[in-house]
Amino acid sequence: MTELTIYGRGGQGGVTLAKLIAESYFLRDKHVQAFGVYAAERSGAPLQAYVRIDDEEITNHNQITEPDHVIVLDRTLIGPRVLTGLKPDGWIILNTSESPEAYGEMFPGRRVATIDATAIAVANGLGTRSVPIVNTTVLGAAMRLFERDFTDVEAALAVLKFGGGNVTSAREAYDCVSTSTLPGEAAAAPVMGPAGRATGLLDAGVGLDPLIKTGGWATRQPDRQRLTPPCNDGCPAGNDVQGFVAAVGKQDYTGALEILLSTSPLPATCGRVCPAPCMDACNRSMIDESINIRELERYAAERGTRPEPTKPTRKERVAVVGSGPAGLGAAYHLAKLGYPVELFEACSELGGVMRTGIPAYRLPRDVLDAEIDYILKQGVEAHTGYYFRRRDLLEATKKFSAVFLATGLQEVRSLDLGVVAGGSTDTVLQGIDFLDQVRRNEVSVEGERVIVIGGGNTAMDAAGSARRLGAASVRVVYRRTREQMPAIKEEVEAALEEGIALDELVSPIRLQDSGVTPLLTCQRMKLGEPDESGRARPVPETSEDAFFDIPCDRVILALGQSADLSILPEGSEIRDGEALMGLTEAPVFCGGDFATNDGTVTAALGAGRRAALHVHRTLTDEDLFPPASEPMAGTDVMTTHVFTRSPRQDGGTIAHDLRCHSFTEVHTGYSDNGEVNQAVLEAKRCFSCGVCNTCDRCQTYCPEGILFREGDGYRFDYDYCKGCGVCASVCPRGVIYMSEL
Repeated sequence: MTELTIYGRGGQGGVTLAKLIAESYFLRDKHVQAFGVYAAERSGAPLQAYVRIDDEEITNHNQITEPDHVIVLDRTLIGPRVLTGLKPDGWIILNTSESPEAYGEMFPGRRVATIDATAIAVANGLGTRSVPIVNTTVLGAAMRLFERDFTDVEAALAVLKFGGGNVTSAREAYDCVSTSTLPGEAAAAPVMGPAGRATGLLDAGVGLDPLIKTGGWATRQPDRQRLTPPCNDGCPAGNDVQGFVAAVGKQDYTGALEILLSTSPLPATCGRVCPAPCMDACNRSMIDESINIRELERYAAERGTRPEPTKPTRKERVAVVGSGPAGLGAAYHLAKLGYPVELFEACSELGGVMRTGIPAYRLPRDVLDAEIDYILKQGVEAHTGYYFRRRDLLEATKKFSAVFLATGLQEVRSLDLGVVAGGSTDTVLQGIDFLDQVRRNEVSVEGERVIVIGGGNTAMDAAGSARRLGAASVRVVYRRTREQMPAIKEEVEAALEEGIALDELVSPIRLQDSGVTPLLTCQRMKLGEPDESGRARPVPETSEDAFFDIPCDRVILALGQSADLSILPEGSEIRDGEALMGLTEAPVFCGGDFATNDGTVTAALGAGRRAALHVHRTLTDEDLFPPASEPMAGTDVMTTHVFTRSPRQDGGTIAHDLRCHSFTEVHTGYSDNGEVNQAVLEAKRCFSCGVCNTCDRCQTYCPEGILFREGDGYRFDYDYCKGCGVCASVCPRGVIYMSEL
């Protein structure tokens, strides 16, 4: 990208010059941007204009602070301050009757070009000696220095309808501009003025600060804060959502992945199966649609490069029981803290419910395997086929410095359907068992009428799997409404697209299996008062037509699960019934669904990370827990009207008529094909709630010119700030606030 800054005065046509330069490149199929700093347009008043030129779409609308070249239209503005931010090899193009060498002391080591644009313009009838219009003249000189053909100058002038003396002046300047690389060593571009503040064109005198320090008039002053974005607050894993989304917007995919890996070792998994409460919390939904954070997380995981694994450095060893998301999360973070970790899993493969309970069309096995492999490379030793009982727990407390239990939800919830007429046990299956059998190719429902009871993700996964296995029909029976289903709403929509029926406000009563046509008797429900979950309680209908039968060949129960607490120690003692087996010698921690029953991969990952920090604090007395969050950046502090509406970018999806017969992954994610990068477009929709993203609105609107860019933020010059509050009122993100003095 090439960036230009033009220094001029009102009446000289500086903003129009910016448009002419931009137009000449636009006609050569470049992306361009031209704009001025307004509120100083009075004739003779100093102003600045900017030009950007690039081969790709320009999305940065900030003022230019580090130009490649500068153009000065007025002799009185020539001074060291025009070097502010200028890149070392940039051109300094001056409207002056003097030669470039005359500025040897002012601009040593710099490339300087001079043209007496005022004389040329006046000679050709462009303005007057007191108010010359020099834009078209300087255009000719600038385009010669930028190695453009004069036909580009003529084309730009024609589009903006400049003819006659404008073309003649531009041609003359094109032919006679003087250039020189001045001798000496180039000084660093100035940043600060003599009074310790940046010097601007609106300052009184020549580069001097005003004599009256008006900051003493203020009764309040602006300050900056960082608030908590709602997406960050809503993420159970504790991810810096705003941070990684901003990195994707800058196409820094490795940086985005590193931000994610600091809190979650499974971004590619969560980018597929997370219910995304962060998206529900997104402020953007107030004006159009929330940011597609889940898809961006997947994209960052797939495009970023993971850092090299670390190795254990500590002598204390920690045991983790269970390799679901909580166990894997704890093992990962403990290993990153330097602990040797041994991971124990009862099944033959690692992954817990992510492997046995989520079908491959939602979470491909190679994706899960790759993320688990990265965790193991941190120095985690895994033991599969190892079922922990109370005695094993006791022994582990003697061998390890700490033990973390994350065995998940082992006990499935059942439903007494009162099977009558000799019902077959093969007719009724638990959803989690059905999904595991599907994974191992040990079940067939081809041609069967399948009913799934439940409204969570397991229910939808079981229904989708039965559909792919060739079931004649699949129906989901749920006692509440679709809006109250805990399943990911996109998965519910996908199931309906695939032809899966949903019976809302229906509760199963009994299964009649006569050996010919099994019938599931159901009762219609209605919504009553809220229950302890806050949802309206389903209440049975009592009318005669409230009961009806559904023919079925298979019933799958997906009613949730609970923890098997038999492994837990009782206080510091471990007993088997009445017999005392021994006393624990190391602390035992519990976490994930085993402790909280949150039921999502993301929540379990967050629990695993917190458990790792608890273990570390217990063993070392070092507290690495993050500080308390700042206040939330809600819509009450956001200025959302400054943002334009833009459609959400959704990732690709296999057509429903094709995916119904395959366990190939349904969602294909964002594509890199074509000129438009969907991920970058989507990331740039982010408001960056409560976090400054250097949009420059505060600086642009500051009426006193006392707000300056400093590194990744801004600095107020309180010596001159009157406390008007304009900067706070125009800050879209609630970062600037006014405090009373």
